[in-house]
Amino acid sequence: MKTQYTLNENQFIPILTLKNTVIFPEVTLPILITKKLAINSILEASKNDGLIFVVALKNPDLIENPDSEFQDENLYRTGTLCLISKIEEKDNGDKLVFVEALDRFSAIEYRFNHEKKFIEVSGKPVFDEIDLNEETEKILLKNLKDLAQEILLQLNASREVQKILESFESVAIFTHVAIQNLPLAVAKKQEVLEITSIKNRALKVLELLVEQKEFIKVNAEVGALVSKKTNKAYRESILREQMRAIQEELGDEEKDEDGKTKTLKERILDAKMPKDVEKIALENAKRLETMGGQNAEANVLRNYVELLIVLPWNVKEELNIDLDFAKKTLDHDHFGLEKVKKHIIQYLAVKKLTPKTNGQILLLVGPPGVGKTSLGNSIATALKKKYVRVALGGLRDDAEIRGHRRTYVGALPGKIIDGIKRAGEMDPVFVLDEIDKLSRSITGDPASTLLEVLDPEQNKTFHDHYLDVPYDLSKVTFIATANNLENIPLPLLDRMEVIQLSSYTIKEKLNIAMNFLLPKSQKELGMEKIDIHFSKNAMTYLIESYTKEAGVRDLKRKIQRLLKDEVENVVNGTTNILIDEQKIDQCLDSHKFKKEKVLHEMNPGVVTGLAWTPVGGDILYIESVMMPGTGKVQLTGQLGDVMSESAHIALSLVRSKLSTAVSGLDFSKWDFHIHVPSGSTPKDGPSAGITLFTALCSLVLNKPIDSKLAMTGEITLRGAVLPVGGIKEKIIAAHASGIKKVIMCKENERDLKEVDSEVKNQMEFFFVENIHELLNIVFGKFNLNLNLNSSLNSPKIFSLPDQTATN
Repeated sequence: MKTQYTLNENQFIPILTLKNTVIFPEVTLPILITKKLAINSILEASKNDGLIFVVALKNPDLIENPDSEFQDENLYRTGTLCLISKIEEKDNGDKLVFVEALDRFSAIEYRFNHEKKFIEVSGKPVFDEIDLNEETEKILLKNLKDLAQEILLQLNASREVQKILESFESVAIFTHVAIQNLPLAVAKKQEVLEITSIKNRALKVLELLVEQKEFIKVNAEVGALVSKKTNKAYRESILREQMRAIQEELGDEEKDEDGKTKTLKERILDAKMPKDVEKIALENAKRLETMGGQNAEANVLRNYVELLIVLPWNVKEELNIDLDFAKKTLDHDHFGLEKVKKHIIQYLAVKKLTPKTNGQILLLVGPPGVGKTSLGNSIATALKKKYVRVALGGLRDDAEIRGHRRTYVGALPGKIIDGIKRAGEMDPVFVLDEIDKLSRSITGDPASTLLEVLDPEQNKTFHDHYLDVPYDLSKVTFIATANNLENIPLPLLDRMEVIQLSSYTIKEKLNIAMNFLLPKSQKELGMEKIDIHFSKNAMTYLIESYTKEAGVRDLKRKIQRLLKDEVENVVNGTTNILIDEQKIDQCLDSHKFKKEKVLHEMNPGVVTGLAWTPVGGDILYIESVMMPGTGKVQLTGQLGDVMSESAHIALSLVRSKLSTAVSGLDFSKWDFHIHVPSGSTPKDGPSAGITLFTALCSLVLNKPIDSKLAMTGEITLRGAVLPVGGIKEKIIAAHASGIKKVIMCKENERDLKEVDSEVKNQMEFFFVENIHELLNIVFGKFNLNLNLNSSLNSPKIFSLPDQTATN
């Protein structure tokens, strides 16, 4: 019969904490007390009515210290109200306490008694919820006893113990006694203690008894097998195999946020997959349950089902685009690029107006280091979406995009599905970096696979070979980056909206360096609080003399190198750092980039051209000489096929147009040599066409060209001047080198809109459509059909035509 007790409302009673066990009502247990804090609680309880609250610790490794500040996070809120029936003193000062467990007890407030150094609690008893009728209780009690008897037989328990179990007539008491004696983890026992429904508690104990029965059976079988093997290595391998098998058997369960265990089927249903996908997942889960853990396919099947579960199948919330926030984000992350940012804002505005319509895929094209990839990150921030980046450079197997079939060993999903999985949401911002660096091989063409990914009409049902079910990519915001459009297949390019990013001017680089790169480098190196004096003049010197790039990536490295050179001084207490031109020369390599500067005067046959490079624009000189020979032409300076063809076209035009304009010139008796300096650097492209033609005209006419005049444009055999690309980079390079006049194709006039007005206002531009207009600008009014009768006194000097003649 249970002991009666009286507990006043708001009464505080001492607490006894247990490390590795839970006490259940109706049970009497001896407890060995060794800690000072627990002894204080026992003594205080015995002085009063003997009532004490016994509760398990969540983390038994935390050491209780009566002198430290009390925290109750390590105590469960439900324990057992007990009565101290007897205390025995040990020789070493420890105490053996016999407690009679009375009822469950729910803690309301824990507190530490600083005066007597023990923990106490206020709360209320929690009684069983009687939800069984007499018939149901008999059935449950019979099943509980049968299972308990089977376990006792497996353990070879004595007949007296079996009789004790048979004597129980209450399901409530039987569950308490049975769970008290089962070798379970504290967390599982605590879970049973907190169940107040007698019926639910009985069912839970039945489940645990079944598990215990199977465990004992498996353990006995393994023990019998191991006992037959004397070899230590073999015995260890068997034990490892047993551990792996147990992990596989339990692997289809997972705990949710509340700590409750979920089966594989429950997790599939919770994933909210489309019905056809859910059906496939459930079928594979059922197959996994029926096959043994030793089956070779089990691991592959489990990984596949796990992928279906973790993939996001629904958009968590509707896309709410804040254009003002997007503008602030883009301005905060990137200086300049006004046209690019305006284009992105327009793209986001369209996305806001038509959220259900699949938008165009953005393609950011520009030289390295101008901010293409970081713009993708900024767009993700502006949309408040996850950011996923996949590097496509050098990719040449379409399985990297579409995944491998699960029949292959080591099969994996493609980069697209893997990126969605890592993002954990169905609509991230997905950056496909370096899309122009894709390759093709005998294993497939990744660019062709991307057609389905980037086509708004097809990506609603993207099919990954590993996933083997349709997946909707239409909610993903895809952004591709590239350095060059020429390497992107036209069908793929047709699916994207191109946004060009051009080179930064010296002024833009200076602003980026002072306002972004320098503060960011200080933060990355832990030097935020250091006063760094880095003047604009010194920064300009660093940009012009030690970097040669379209973007600012190398500039950032150089800034960090300068700061790292001062790290030792900072560690030793320096708080002020001065970085000037002398410091830059001392710290960085002796090699400096020198911009080509205009010559004060040029000989006939030398003309300044403009070139585009992957790291921005540059000027180059076209040099030509002629010598007695047989009409041959020699080209040097590592010229590519296209540029070599432009040189031959230029010479053919000169021979056809000037053979009658200069008296006495027989081209069949002269050889021409055309050279482009910096011979170690390969050069190619059609944009030097008019420069090559003008250089040969200058040579033949023995007329020097203005040293501050540069030109760019393609030339045809009929004498037409065609537009070329890279105008902004070329103009910036010309301005930095001191060029004052530029000749280009008339169709390139619209490209000047991208050039900063500060640069344009300091230069003069001439636009031509053919070589007649070109020669009139370079040499004045000139009639190509005019035949001069003056004879040549020297093979190197030719007479100029009448400058008053009209074309």
